[in-house]
Amino acid sequence: MTVTKPWLDHYPSTVPKTIDPDLYGHLIELYEESFERFRFHPMSICMGVTHTYDDIDKASLAVAAWLQAQDLPKGSIVALMMPNVPQYLPIMIGILRAGYVCTPINPLYTGRELRHQLNDSGAETIFIVDNFAQALEQVVGETAIKRIILSKMGDMMGLKGILVNTVIRQVKRLVPKYSLNDSRLEVTKFPDVLKTGKNLTFERPEMVLTQKAILQYTGGTTGLSKGAVLTQRNIVAAALQSEVWYRPVTSEIDEVYINMVMALPLYHIFAFMLSLLGMRSGYTFILIPNPRDISGFIKTLSKQPFHIFPAVNTLFKGLLDHPNFKNLDFSALRISQAGGMAATEQTAARWLEVTGCAMIEGWGMTEGVAVGTANIVTDRTFNGTIGIPGPGVDIIVINDDNERVGINQAGEMCIKGPNVTSGYFNHDNKDIFTHDGYFRTGDIVSMDEKGYFTLLDRKKDMILVSGFNVFPTEIESVMLNCEGIIDCAVIGVPDDRQGEAVKMFVVPADDHVTESVVRYFALDNLTGYKCPRYIEFVDELPKSNVGKVLRQKLREQHTTEHA
Repeated sequence: MTVTKPWLDHYPSTVPKTIDPDLYGHLIELYEESFERFRFHPMSICMGVTHTYDDIDKASLAVAAWLQAQDLPKGSIVALMMPNVPQYLPIMIGILRAGYVCTPINPLYTGRELRHQLNDSGAETIFIVDNFAQALEQVVGETAIKRIILSKMGDMMGLKGILVNTVIRQVKRLVPKYSLNDSRLEVTKFPDVLKTGKNLTFERPEMVLTQKAILQYTGGTTGLSKGAVLTQRNIVAAALQSEVWYRPVTSEIDEVYINMVMALPLYHIFAFMLSLLGMRSGYTFILIPNPRDISGFIKTLSKQPFHIFPAVNTLFKGLLDHPNFKNLDFSALRISQAGGMAATEQTAARWLEVTGCAMIEGWGMTEGVAVGTANIVTDRTFNGTIGIPGPGVDIIVINDDNERVGINQAGEMCIKGPNVTSGYFNHDNKDIFTHDGYFRTGDIVSMDEKGYFTLLDRKKDMILVSGFNVFPTEIESVMLNCEGIIDCAVIGVPDDRQGEAVKMFVVPADDHVTESVVRYFALDNLTGYKCPRYIEFVDELPKSNVGKVLRQKLREQHTTEHA
C-alpha cells in the first residue's frame, strides 16, 4: 500500500515538514545554548520571585558537580519528586548534565505507587520536597534508596522563601510529620547541595544522543505504571518539533518576553516537553505550584501578561467556573493549548467567549515526549479533532488484523518518529511495535481525507455492546449537555445478554438531576445501544493529578460493589 500523508498539504508555510534531531551532538548542548542566548532573561517566576536563565544555569551546575562528587555509577537513575517550584528545573537539568538519568515522580503518589517506581527504576538517589517525605518514609526501607536530598518549597526564593516555608509548615500545615533518620540513609538538605556544589569542579561527561536521559513513567491509569525510556535524541526532537509548530504565532508576538503559564506539573510529560520548547525559545515560565487553588491561580495570572496557556480540559473548566476569572486581562493571550485528555466542545466554546483565544487541541503520549498531533495554532475554531501529525511524525491506523484502514474508518493509531521511545524499561517490548516499526498507542482514531485525526477512545476503554463498538468519550461529551450534570464518566460492565453494558457515573448539580432525567436525555440524544443501562450518582470522579478520569478506578469500584 502506498503511504500517503495528506496532512503535509495543510502545514503553515513557516512550518517545515520535518526536523533534524542531530542538530545537536547531545541534549546538554541545547540547554547550554539556551543559557548562553538568554542569560539575563527571566526564566521562571514563582510566588513573585524571579530567576534568570543565568540563575538556573549556575544552580544546575552546582547540582551536577555535587552529584558527580557522590561517585554514582555511570548511567545511574536519579529520582525527582517535586511540584512546580523554582528548584525543579535546575535539579532535573543538573542530573542530566552530570551524565545521569532522571526519573520524575508524581509528588502526590501514595507510598505504594512511589515504591513501585523506585523499585522498577532502581533509583538509589532521590530529590524530594519535604511536603511529600512522609510517603517516602513509609516505603524507603523496601527500596534501593540510599541518598535523599530534602528540599523545602521556598529553598530558592531568598527571603520570600523563609516566609513561604513558615506559612506552609506552621499556618497551612502542609508538611506531615516524617522521620528519615535511618542510619542506612544519607540525608542532605538541598541548600547544602547548592552551597557545596558551587565550589566543586564540574566535569562534563562524554554524551551521545542515543543514551538514556529520562525514564518517564506512564500515568498508570490501567494498572502499574511503566517506565518509557526517552533518549536524548527523543527529547531534542520533541523540543524542535514543538518549537516550529508554535512558530506561526510566536514569531508574531511583539513583546520582548513570551510568558508561558506552567500550571501543568513539570513531572508530567506534557509540561516537560513545554519546558524544552520554552527554554529553546527563551520563554519565561509562570510556575504554579498548586493549580487546585483556583483563587490563588487567578491572582497569580493577574500580575503579568501571559501569552501561552497550556492546560487540560478540567483545568480550563475549573478556571471558567470561577467568578473572578473573566476579569483578567487576556489581551496578550495567543495560544491556548489543550492536551493530556480530550477537550470538550462546551469548554472550548466558553473559553473562546471569555478569553477571545481559541482552544487548540492536540494529542501526545508519554512514549513520544508528548508530541504527536495538533491543530494549527492559528486556527480560530474548535473542530473536535486532535489535529494533524507534527513535523517528522508519521501515523497509520490499523484494525485488529494489523491491516491499514481507509479514510474515516476507526482503528488503532500507530506512530513513528524521532521523538518516539524505543520501549519500556524492564519490559518485553516485542509486541508494542508493528512489524514495520510503528508504536502501538492503544488509542482508537479515524483520519479524514485532509489528514486530521479524531480521537474516539482508548482501545482498552472501548465497550462492546452486542457487537457494536461504543466509545465512552462520545457518550460523556453528549451527556455533559444534559442540564444539571456537572461531570460524568462511562465504563463498560459485564452483561449476560449484551456482553457488555454501558454504566455512567454522574456528578449532579443538585437533587433535581434524577435517574429518569438522565435516561430521557440519553434516549433523545444517543442511539439505543449507547444509552447507559446503569447510572450511579457520585460526589466526584477519581482523577489523576492532571485531571484525567481514572476509569480503571471506576471499574474496580463497580467490581467491588458487585462481588
